[in-house]
Amino acid sequence: MNDPLNPVISRRTLLKNTGKIAAATAVAGMVVPYVHAAEDNTLQLALIGCGDRGTGAAADALSRENGPIKLVALADVFPVRLKNSCENLKKMFDPKVDVPPERQFIGFDAYQKAMDCLKPGDIAIFTTPPAFRWVHFTYAVQKGLHVFMEKPTTVDGPTTKRMIALGEEADKKNLKVAVGLMYRHCRGQEALKERIDRGEIGDLVAFRSCRMHGPIAGFIGPNPGGLSDLLYQVQKFHGFLWASGGAYSDFYIHQIDQCSWFKDAWPLKAVAVGGRHYRNNCIDQNFDVYSVEYTYPDGAVLYFQGRSISGCHDEMATYAYGTKGSAVILDPGPPAKTRTYKGNHFKKRELIWAYPDPKSNPYHSEWDDLIDAIRTDKPYNETRRGAEASLVSSMGRMSAHTGQVVTFEEMLNCPHEFAPDVDKLTMDSPAPLQAGPDGKYPVPQPGIVIDREY
Repeated sequence: MNDPLNPVISRRTLLKNTGKIAAATAVAGMVVPYVHAAEDNTLQLALIGCGDRGTGAAADALSRENGPIKLVALADVFPVRLKNSCENLKKMFDPKVDVPPERQFIGFDAYQKAMDCLKPGDIAIFTTPPAFRWVHFTYAVQKGLHVFMEKPTTVDGPTTKRMIALGEEADKKNLKVAVGLMYRHCRGQEALKERIDRGEIGDLVAFRSCRMHGPIAGFIGPNPGGLSDLLYQVQKFHGFLWASGGAYSDFYIHQIDQCSWFKDAWPLKAVAVGGRHYRNNCIDQNFDVYSVEYTYPDGAVLYFQGRSISGCHDEMATYAYGTKGSAVILDPGPPAKTRTYKGNHFKKRELIWAYPDPKSNPYHSEWDDLIDAIRTDKPYNETRRGAEASLVSSMGRMSAHTGQVVTFEEMLNCPHEFAPDVDKLTMDSPAPLQAGPDGKYPVPQPGIVIDREY
């Protein structure tokens, strides 16, 4: 699906695999000292997670013009993904891509080897499944590296607490940390928030947000063989709660965070419904539809709807309602224009203000902001906000999956951790989630399984 803020092409799908799949050329297991930059002010990058999302993030970083920057190391558990990522980035950004075979690493410990190629003050990019985020971030903080990490950053309460603590350690070391919730770096939404904060539409009392389209993660059937269960679940991570928090956490987090940013608060509780349809022999753990009501401390509400079913009405939009008017935060466009209105019907005659074109690309803006903070030594740490946005997403998911009301404090203090030993995984490890005798994995059962393990 194309990004609504960039109707031509999304960075998530910018670098699809091209050419024929070839044998891996990555050299694993080598101990490589960090790379000395040609210039003292060159920022070096290590990309950990070389799928489309990671390749797109690296492309965004390399496209920026605010000082010299170079990609020097790659890490993944899939050789083909690493090879394709390296080739595509080389085609687009040579000579900014300097990743010879000895700095290409495969395996669950490859993240360490890639970061060992950097010097303190360089940048590690984390775009693996979210379950590994705290593991990789721990090593980056130890190494004194700045970080760009994709969202969500956590999938449960224990990992949220862990990430918040790591963020505090990063602050002590003056490390800059960015989280890929790019809407907070959309210049149009920044301008809209300033107007709303000044009272242009009165006090915010409600949000209405939706993301409805065909299945994001595609069809996830039984493991066809050729990969271990662990690698299959990592490859299809959107379908497994331990790896990603499911499609709910991985995708709906954007608009949930967006509304909470405009509200300057996190919801106190969530109550949700959801269900599965037309599943055939799908083995993933996602629901196909979600409807969630989040309540903020002052009583304002966010009504969020998500649907991943083909052949239905598609829409991705966010609206805010105030005591004196309303606003379009995310237009169902494209293009995604932010606007304010006198009434609640979004009529042209009631238009107060609209952000003018051209729009900035928020995927680029988030990198501009991070690099500027590094080069000018500004305070910049989005770790806590990213962890709390992830927690609030988990609240809604858990409410739908258990059929219970879930509060912020309950989610934060829930002791259940999906994959407590994820830092110990090797290429030969069993998967954290095991299939039952029928070959299927456990799925949420609201009202039956209510022990908050979903």
